Amino acid sequence: MNLTTTYLGLELRSPLVASAGPLASTAGGVRRLADAGVGAVVLPSLFEEEIRRESERDFRLALAGTESYAEALSYLPDAALDPWPHQDLRLVEKAVAAVDIPVIASLNGVSVGGWTSYATAMQDAGAIELNVYYLSDDPVIPARETEQRCLELLAAVKSAVRIPVAVKVGPYFSSLGEMAVLLDQAGADGLVLFNRFMQATIDPETFTVSVGFPLSSPGEAALPRAWISRLRGRVRGSLAATTGVETAADVAAYLLAGADVVMTTSALLRHGPGYAAELLDGLTAWLGRKGFTSVDDARGLLSAQVGRPIQARSGYLSAIGQATRSFG
Repeated sequence: MNLTTTYLGLELRSPLVASAGPLASTAGGVRRLADAGVGAVVLPSLFEEEIRRESERDFRLALAGTESYAEALSYLPDAALDPWPHQDLRLVEKAVAAVDIPVIASLNGVSVGGWTSYATAMQDAGAIELNVYYLSDDPVIPARETEQRCLELLAAVKSAVRIPVAVKVGPYFSSLGEMAVLLDQAGADGLVLFNRFMQATIDPETFTVSVGFPLSSPGEAALPRAWISRLRGRVRGSLAATTGVETAADVAAYLLAGADVVMTTSALLRHGPGYAAELLDGLTAWLGRKGFTSVDDARGLLSAQVGRPIQARSGYLSAIGQATRSFG
């Protein structure tokens, strides 16, 4: 069975991609994922704020006591004044050397300068994924201002690097379809749908608020699957699905909707890196059972059907009628 696919112009041996997460935080972890058959690995995101905080902390520690001994200034370690993420860059270098599949660096920045300078330093990777995680503290910020910020960040990074750039976005734009097209026109080599924003949980007994990223569930795949089906053929770049992948059937459903690759982290965290091989075995079996000889044969076959109920009110009314008959 031919599982090869193309993503961001890169040739992948399979459409299953390990998305950013703890399993890819070491070169050894990346190697285990590659051994299980994934087509590419996305490294954990480099956060600009973390680098700046660590740099400021190290600088304060290095300055401690120097007000008493002026000559101590000559002993300030260079690392304390250096904001560059050497550890993250070394991971890129080691991961690329450890495997023969594409390694994708992930960058989560807040300023144009931060995005471009760090992206430039990460060009040893096969591609860069811009994780656009931006929620303004101002609840009434104009939609166009938020959208323009994303477009400017993409344009800045694209002008600074020579490798493919994907943009990982959330579903909460005022007009997601238009935004996807604008990102595509601005040079995005691919779109990753969707980013999962951190959610707060309220405990009414302890009056506490906690935040975190719970592992995704298959039910969350409906939204990205619907939008991938609607964007298939409308954008030039690749379409990557992420969120809600637990079984080979989930991978197959995303491919039928039109995804070029299917990313997962939660399933691999639940079951271990070797679970990627089980997902691919299940996908291979499904393709053979349905008479396909390659992933390309199945890709996008149901894209129009998946998108139609969302755009047509008749589909909405039909769904309400079915739910009434089943549960009413």
